[in-house]
This record gives sequence, structure tokens and C-alpha cells, in this order.
Amino acid sequence: MSIEALPGAARVLTDRIAVAAAAAQWVSEQAARSNPFRIALSGGSTPQFLYEALASSTFKSGIDWSRWQVYFSDERAVAPDHHDSNYRLVHDTLLSKVPIHPANVHRIDAGGPDLDAAATAYSRLLEAESGRPPRLDVVLLGVGADGHTASLFPGTPALDVVDAWATRGRADFEPFDRITMTFPAINAAAHIGFLITGNEKAAALRGVIDGSAPAARVRPDDGELLWFLDAAAAGTLG
Repeated sequence: MSIEALPGAARVLTDRIAVAAAAAQWVSEQAARSNPFRIALSGGSTPQFLYEALASSTFKSGIDWSRWQVYFSDERAVAPDHHDSNYRLVHDTLLSKVPIHPANVHRIDAGGPDLDAAATAYSRLLEAESGRPPRLDVVLLGVGADGHTASLFPGTPALDVVDAWATRGRADFEPFDRITMTFPAINAAAHIGFLITGNEKAAALRGVIDGSAPAARVRPDDGELLWFLDAAAAGTLG
């Protein structure tokens, strides 16, 4: 197997800092083309470096943040100030450092008692803001070692939801309960970017290529699919 076998296009960078810089450049280019600019952000350590890059002096002053409408690909069932919250990660590394109006940040309310209602509410929000299906400009994603992306985990009902843009997810590690965008919502995006670093993702990447990983179901209906890989991740594919 090789990176050429991945769906879409791939860019190989030296390390996770270079991945973050390249992805930040790509995001800033997409943001300059759209007004409003609708982007779904994800959690995780690799996107954290991207958010820090966007908030740095290299990119911050060159971006029209008033255009941004921020959404989330998934969220854990915790309070927004919890250390496991994707919203908190994005807030601490990006939102608190750039002039995005709070009304333009659309957090998934996954900390309440009724996750089904919260998922339905987010599904309706995505449709009301971005159409049916919701046409986001950019969706940022990662891939777990088990091949999951967003909170779409192997063997869970969320994988097969086709009648909603957001649904409940279930992880196999804490926090278990999640809310996630569905594949129909993700695949409706104009641009989808995966950020993958480290050699521990070898099995997941092979699962994308052979179709066994949930992330293999990310195939844009009418858009760009781009993989940002560091040398360690790309090296696992030969």
C-alpha cells in the first residue's frame, strides 16, 4: 500500500508542526474565498497545533475573522469547560485568541441530560444555516487508531445514520457518550481535510485504503478530500 492509494489527494510534511502550518495555509485560503466561511472543527492533539498556527502572527492578521461561522464535527458528553471538551480545546487554542464573534460559534450542547434532543437540535441548526444537505466550506477531521473519525466509531449505529446531519455517537473509551456529525453531513462539504501524524495510525490508514475503517466512508459528494500527513504517518504505508 502507498499514500497514492488514499482517496483524494495527500500532502506529506516533515512533522506535526509542518502539518499544522500547511493545513493553516489551506484553511486561510478557503476562508478568503467564502463569505460567510463555514468550517467544522475537531478535537485532538494534531488539530490543536493547527489552531495555534491560525492564531499565530503568521496567519491571524491576514484572515478576515468576521466571515467565520464555526461548527464542530463532534463533541463529548461533558460540560464546555471540561478538559475533555472539544469546544474547550478550540476555545483555548483559537477562539479566545482571534476576533470571532461569539454568536458565530455554534457549539454542540452535549453536556445536558438529553443527548438525542441535542443531536436533533444540532442537525436542525446545520440545515438551517447551511442548507439541505448542509454545505460547509471546510470540515477538519482526524483518524483514531481504530479508524474512527469525528465520533463515528466502528460497529456503532451512528455509522449508518442517513436521515440526520448529527446523531449520538458512542466511543469505546471515556468519555463514552458523544454527539457527532454524520457521514451525509461530512460528505456534503466543499472541502474535507484530514490531519494525520505519527506512526501509530498505520492500521487506520490501511483501513481507509481497504475500506474497513469508518474513515473510509468519508468521500465528498462534490468536493475536495485532502490528507495532511507527517513523514512518520506516511512512512507506515511505504
